[in-house]
Amino acid sequence: PQGRSKKKSRKHQRFMERRAVLEQKGLLSPHGRPPMDGQTTEPGLEAHTALTKTNGTTAPHCDNVPKPKQVMSASLSPSASPDSIARHHSVLLSQGNGSSKRVRTSSLVLRPGKYVAIDCEMVGTGPQGRLSELARCSVVNYEGDVIYDKYVRPELPIVDYRTRWSGITKQHMKNAIPFTAAQAEILKILKDKIVVGHAIHNDFQALKYFHPKDRTRDTSQSPVLKQRAGLPVKANVSLKNLARHLLHKKIQV
Repeated sequence: PQGRSKKKSRKHQRFMERRAVLEQKGLLSPHGRPPMDGQTTEPGLEAHTALTKTNGTTAPHCDNVPKPKQVMSASLSPSASPDSIARHHSVLLSQGNGSSKRVRTSSLVLRPGKYVAIDCEMVGTGPQGRLSELARCSVVNYEGDVIYDKYVRPELPIVDYRTRWSGITKQHMKNAIPFTAAQAEILKILKDKIVVGHAIHNDFQALKYFHPKDRTRDTSQSPVLKQRAGLPVKANVSLKNLARHLLHKKIQV
């Protein structure tokens, strides 16, 4: 009996956390259901009554909580504003398993300003140029506006500029800033952000940095993007193919 009581208590606590989130978003009245048959109840008692069974045990149920179909549509229109897209994402997360982790994560996606996308270009240093070091870093915001784009001088002498893939030449290094200075500037931008990138672990490795996994979005690993592009979910997908299928743009040409 004691174990069941603890289980019910934890279940009720999780329910109350979900209820608080819905109340903050205006999806649920903080006063519960309105009185029926002309009855009056004290403020706060209605919610308690709605959550209590006849035998006195609490039940995680509330008639005022809308079903997912009523809260949001299955998909957003292409013309949806950034704010509506962010709200769409936050509702999706809050409708998960109800754990406190999901509730905390949903607070990260309430504003488009929380998103940035990053891409780094590397050059070869060390023996035979096999070591990859940062030579350029570009960051854009949710709207695609460039908020950072600088050439970076590696800590070791450059052996291979990898110009064919990186676009980096010796000329670019004349006005490049030291790696430590660039790293400090970039990490300041990435702090507390949801960071989007393609094979983004390579970019973080070049920055000598680790970003929290729950705030990282890798387009090369996203099943949703692969499905929308009509590509096999388990296959390795290039950014070039994603851009061609989803954005109808040719890149890297």
